[in-house]
Amino acid sequence: MNKKEIAAIRRQFKPDNELMEIRDIFNVYVQKESGDIFHHETRPFSLLDKESQDLFYENCKKVLTGQVNTKLFTLKFERDVEDSTQTILYEGLETTDRNEWQANMLRIVEKMYENKVYDFDTVVTFIYGEYRKPVKRRSLESGEGGTDNIYANTFIICSLNKTSQPETSLVFDYIEKEFKAHNEVDPIINLTKPLSGFLFPAFHNDAADVNHLLYSAGKANEPDYTFIEDVLNCGDMITAAEEKDSFELIVSKLAGDQVDANVLSNIYEEIDQIIQENDDDEVETDAPNLGYRDIEHILSASGVEDIDTEKVKDTFQTIFSDDQHEFKADSLLPKKVKINTEIAKLSISPEHLKNVKYITYQGKRCLLLEIEDNVEIEGFQLESSPY
Repeated sequence: MNKKEIAAIRRQFKPDNELMEIRDIFNVYVQKESGDIFHHETRPFSLLDKESQDLFYENCKKVLTGQVNTKLFTLKFERDVEDSTQTILYEGLETTDRNEWQANMLRIVEKMYENKVYDFDTVVTFIYGEYRKPVKRRSLESGEGGTDNIYANTFIICSLNKTSQPETSLVFDYIEKEFKAHNEVDPIINLTKPLSGFLFPAFHNDAADVNHLLYSAGKANEPDYTFIEDVLNCGDMITAAEEKDSFELIVSKLAGDQVDANVLSNIYEEIDQIIQENDDDEVETDAPNLGYRDIEHILSASGVEDIDTEKVKDTFQTIFSDDQHEFKADSLLPKKVKINTEIAKLSISPEHLKNVKYITYQGKRCLLLEIEDNVEIEGFQLESSPY
């Protein structure tokens, strides 16, 4: 799923929305260390009070929040897996029997805790709903379109949430007119920071794709590979950070360990241009993939010398053991470029790298930063001095 498709679904989790119907919610309370299920219950979502509904709407949004390939990952199910989670989820979508759906979700919970131990109680939440999207906007002239013609697909969204014990506090009793300790015994379920979660099925071009799901990691670039492989039964994946590291390794092998700032700036400009050419607000498309021929073009156009197809292809083969590996372009373009020295650490936008020069002046190594305005340090205007 691309960022536009994810954002389109995330926006629908709100009250009184005809494009999103949440039918049932299933909560499972699991005890720490033992992984035993202490309690579970299924309820129609419409029977929850408004405050509870709002909390779960927010929880769903959190599961679907984050950068693609950094916190959100579209994963493909492995084939020929015994007790496959894909099959369990698909059967859960298809059944009209609430007890059968509950039994399927409990099986997933059991898989979650077969090889995982938490030192705090957790709550697993499953939401069953239907996502609708108009085929086309309603025409003001003919009145056609809108909700008269819609894509409608059922889905399951799951979140794993941490619980904590409330702290003892001092309160003032107005009736007894005394100060006393107050200690709540009910654990607090943190729905604003899910430990992990997923959406099944994935959606692409308004169609449900039951061979994929959208996985949500608790922290950026820190997916739980055990959860992905043993619970979700999905295949290998690579994070945006790992993609970026591999790309930097390829550049260093082809351009050398020491690279001119202008060359780096050109590389990022070339990648950004590819992304911009691919990006169309009217069409929901995935970020372009870059193979070894694309990398060859980017490096050559950026001023890296002695680049040829075979050299780039061999470098891919050395690093990935596969010259057919493709990078996702948006994983390679940093929001900020970090410049590290012993006495200072700077962070600038990629397009400003051309303003950076590494020079030797009067026998001393200097970092020269060309600027267009004044420099302010701790509220003071820095005085300019000649060379």
